[in-house]
Amino acid sequence: MTLPLASILQATGIDPNDALAIRHVFIPLHEDTNSTGITPSSTDAEILTYTSHQSSDSRRFPLHPPRFWLVFIREGGRQARLWRVVENHGETSNDGVRRIFQLTETDLLSDLAGRLVIGWDSARTWWVKGTTVARYPVETIADAEPIAFPGFDQLILSYPQLQAVIREPTFASWRTALSSVKGIYLITDTRTGRHYVGKAEGSENIYQRWTSYATTGHGGNAKLRQLKPDSFQFSLLRVFDPATPTSVINAAEKHFKRALDTIKHGLNAN
Repeated sequence: MTLPLASILQATGIDPNDALAIRHVFIPLHEDTNSTGITPSSTDAEILTYTSHQSSDSRRFPLHPPRFWLVFIREGGRQARLWRVVENHGETSNDGVRRIFQLTETDLLSDLAGRLVIGWDSARTWWVKGTTVARYPVETIADAEPIAFPGFDQLILSYPQLQAVIREPTFASWRTALSSVKGIYLITDTRTGRHYVGKAEGSENIYQRWTSYATTGHGGNAKLRQLKPDSFQFSLLRVFDPATPTSVINAAEKHFKRALDTIKHGLNAN
């Protein structure tokens, strides 16, 4: 039985009536308009800019395009691979030939970006309504490529990134690394710049401790409960071998609280 794209859109919360789909083709230069296209080496920023420029002719592109644009890249034959889902914030300019829209990338279907391949019904049609693409078949969902662990000293995660590390298969090596150490970590509220110093010691490792934050947002800490975790940034101050005595880890935590003044001017209660 063929799985229609509608099933995935429904699970993600994308209303096909509030979406359209675009299929780009790699082409360095559009000879008919003498405008620059995109190639396999184009950056995400270049693809986003390319997508934001559309024709002013309402016969070639909708006069009032919807909120969400599902952007695909043409594969061989009539297949198309998902690049991103972007949000349309409206038209910013229109010179009668080209319209420019303010587009931003979203997290919608981000776990399927580069992996989801659908069948594209018409090879000559480069955009379709969301209700049309919803009927297109899902051809394949490729396995996600593993993402290399950057090292403890280089690790800085936003709250959404932390949740992805805890949840997504591509971060398996990260979970292994974080499970192998205890240590002292830093949570920064990027709205205010205030810090919280925490520790993973005893029977708990960094991965287990951070899983609690990814799940609850506050990890049971009184001052963090009062804040929204979407502005939290997580990093490691020092890591320890699992055999390290608890007294050594406690001393390190105390040092960093004093050094960063997190009790008087930060988010540590004690």
